[in-house]
Amino acid sequence: MEIVSLASVPPFTTKDGSTIRELLSFRNSEIAAQSLAEARLAPGGETTAHVHPATEEIYYLLSGIGLMAIENETRAVAAGDAIAIPPGKRHQIRNIGVEPLVLLCCCAPAYSDTDTILCDALLPSPESDADR
Repeated sequence: MEIVSLASVPPFTTKDGSTIRELLSFRNSEIAAQSLAEARLAPGGETTAHVHPATEEIYYLLSGIGLMAIENETRAVAAGDAIAIPPGKRHQIRNIGVEPLVLLCCCAPAYSDTDTILCDALLPSPESDADR
């Protein structure tokens, strides 16, 4: 049985600029076809817009509030929301709250910098967030 404690996993920064702790993947467990990580964005923080050509993702928000963009659609998101991100869809998330935005990221296949392509911003400038 494999059990990984969040506290035992060192954080690292992904290609999109988010800091994650990868709980389970082929890099640290018997899991071969997917990965599970916790990501945190400080207030005002955001990922760089990006796309994964081969990987589908699920974001599950544990705490905080954010603004999520997938392609040309932008929506407010909050703790308890699950977000489906199909392969090939550009996406970006920003913390628009006053506390850390904490989310779980499940990727299939497992997260890889080589399957991450950065692209132009999808979210409006932070100044316009106040208008939402």
